[in-house]
Amino acid sequence: MESSYRPEEAREVLDQWRLQRRSIGFVPTMGALHAGHLSLIERAKGENDKVVVSIFVNPLQFNDQSDFDNYPSTLEQDRTLLEDAAVDLLFAPTASVMHPMPMNFKVAVGPMAEAYEGYYRPGHFDGVATVVAKLLLIVGASRVYFGEKDIQQCSVVRRMVEEFHFPNRIEVVSTYREEDGLAFSSRNVRLTASSRRVAPLMYQNLQKAAKSIREGQDPSFVINSAIEEVATVAKEANVDFQFDYVDLVDETFGPVAQFSEGLRIVAAWTLDGVRLIDNLSV
Repeated sequence: MESSYRPEEAREVLDQWRLQRRSIGFVPTMGALHAGHLSLIERAKGENDKVVVSIFVNPLQFNDQSDFDNYPSTLEQDRTLLEDAAVDLLFAPTASVMHPMPMNFKVAVGPMAEAYEGYYRPGHFDGVATVVAKLLLIVGASRVYFGEKDIQQCSVVRRMVEEFHFPNRIEVVSTYREEDGLAFSSRNVRLTASSRRVAPLMYQNLQKAAKSIREGQDPSFVINSAIEEVATVAKEANVDFQFDYVDLVDETFGPVAQFSEGLRIVAAWTLDGVRLIDNLSV
């Protein structure tokens, strides 16, 4: 595996691959790699001649400084995982390389980023769009792989690529889950033993809610029932449970009142101070 730390170094490798007519798959990450990331890499390797993975903890997308400060940095461990996965290029720039100060330009995301994650994390999607735009310019034409767990992010990036005419194809890969249904996340390691037992209940109850919605039951009623069931179990386990949102949305991330094709339930909740997100198709 080759490693590069500056855009010009990465482009030199990527340009050579293109001269050789090699197709390129790109997996952007913030490190602290887990099985979910490896599933994206596996998909990319199956569809491309070469695979590049970036590791960059992007400060622009954190609206909470403590969340940024506590984000795990495991570059050497991640490097070993990438080598074992036979990744071809690791791009691991520093913050000063990616965002020279003072910054004069930033991508501003429109209405589809104002609700849900955008509401609870002000500025988050502007930060995501800005760093992804820079990464896509560095990597160039490629298939780019994102995990479905961050579905609003996937929608924002896909729309940005369409509107800016980037030469990239966005591929959304199904959420990789633990055996009990909890979506893999770098945050999961911060769950206490009690909150870890409660965590999968949200997805399990949302599966039931999705089934009930498809069968014609009132979405608001079944979603509220799902939340109440998780809250009851959390209280019994002495786990602090709070939810930011659980809602039925369409592809523009506008709320909807009744079932139609192509809808999703999106959810964000906190267990003992650890914030989790998930979603599933209805």
